Amino acid sequence: MRGITTFFNSTMEPATQLPLREIPGSYGIPFFGAIKDRRDYLYNYGGIDGFFKAKIAEHNSTVFRYNMFPGPFIASDSKCVVLLDAKSFPVLYETDKVDKERGLLGTFMPDLDFYGGYVPLAYQDTSNPFHNQFKAFFLNILGSRHHKFVPLFKTGISELFDSLESEIAAKKSADFNTLNRNITFDYIFRLAFDTNPTDTKLGSDGPGIIANWFNYQVAPIAPSLGIKYLPHFIEDLIHTFRLPFALVKSDYKKLTEVIYDVGKTHLDEAEKLGMKRDEAVHNLIMCLFFNGSTGFRVFYPIMFKWIGLAGESLHKRIADEVRSVVAESGDGTIALAALEKMSLVKSVVWEAFRIQPPVTNQCGRAKKDLIVQSHTDSFEIKKGGLIYGYQLFATNDEKIFGSFQEFVPDRFVGEEAQEKLLPYVLWSGGRETDMPMPENKQCPGKNLVLTMTRLIVAEFFLRYDTYTIEEGSEVTITSLKKA
Repeated sequence: MRGITTFFNSTMEPATQLPLREIPGSYGIPFFGAIKDRRDYLYNYGGIDGFFKAKIAEHNSTVFRYNMFPGPFIASDSKCVVLLDAKSFPVLYETDKVDKERGLLGTFMPDLDFYGGYVPLAYQDTSNPFHNQFKAFFLNILGSRHHKFVPLFKTGISELFDSLESEIAAKKSADFNTLNRNITFDYIFRLAFDTNPTDTKLGSDGPGIIANWFNYQVAPIAPSLGIKYLPHFIEDLIHTFRLPFALVKSDYKKLTEVIYDVGKTHLDEAEKLGMKRDEAVHNLIMCLFFNGSTGFRVFYPIMFKWIGLAGESLHKRIADEVRSVVAESGDGTIALAALEKMSLVKSVVWEAFRIQPPVTNQCGRAKKDLIVQSHTDSFEIKKGGLIYGYQLFATNDEKIFGSFQEFVPDRFVGEEAQEKLLPYVLWSGGRETDMPMPENKQCPGKNLVLTMTRLIVAEFFLRYDTYTIEEGSEVTITSLKKA
């Protein structure tokens, strides 16, 4: 078709010709259709996964129309095309085809007061004249700190492990989520600013300030607010209106004042690059503590949940591999070169990122008329149309990975498996085989998060033989067996 861009699949081979099909689904009656879809999405199908599985069955398609959550009154237009398979989904990473301006959270964007009145990097499309400048700034900061990645992280996770042991000894269980939240905030802060956050006027309040600032932004689009027995009509109110910045204004002011003080070197460099000092402060906060915290704070409980559920036999295999590689090194420690030799550790980490990516949504608007392909059909999306991808379904595509949400620790062991499957691991705003660059939307800290995740698994199983968990909305560790 003339004037229509054909999407190429994630292995970058030309897409085969598939029959062009009208996108199935309906938006229903204006306003009321969006309300119905929101209630179905949240309550009527046993959760989000149940909702999307039912819609796939109804339409016999992994591509269809629906009103994107949260709907009225937050979003004036909720109409979107949803992509729920590994073949169609990666079009959302194609910067020449999809516009990401203000699309980080789909049709919803928090009040800009949460970011000092600026549109931060994460909400900017690559065509935004400031995007590449800000992204390069953050990549340069990471590059300048690379020699601190491992030693600071080892210090932090050693404190985490000590805290887990102490809490289990005192209470018979340990709240991994809270302890991990505190340690990862401390790590990110020290790494970026060479300062212990408790030595600033944040004191020990930093993790709580960030948690509140983050949660108040995303509460309207959080599928579950984690409050038992909350009536649906009350929960619906939270999905209907933005929460006011005033709830965290004083704490955020304290945070920005601290960043002005401890981040002087970075802010001086930002000014040399032509950036406003004030805007650089708010972008630093967003990049480090919104994006950065997702990689560490959100994902580590996910990973330890899946490894914990896999049981003692997997734990023994990981421990054997880690200790064998460490023994070969001769000094009893884990270096980056040693991590590269741990094929099972690497595979387990990739598998955890695949089975439950820490970010579940990708959104954008078509920059031009597009043809996207599922495994069975082609579909035309018009210029300006909203495209939404539910990442968890793309990374659990049964045509690529087999059974839905089956944890296979060895899945990525070996070069052949990695070459075939890594392009479909989609947790970082891009394919696992891509690299963060100023001109794309992949997370600047992707490689840091990946490497430190391997390191925490290796360090954990160097120290412990096995552990048990109590699974719930939070991860509770109920026992640790030391090596």
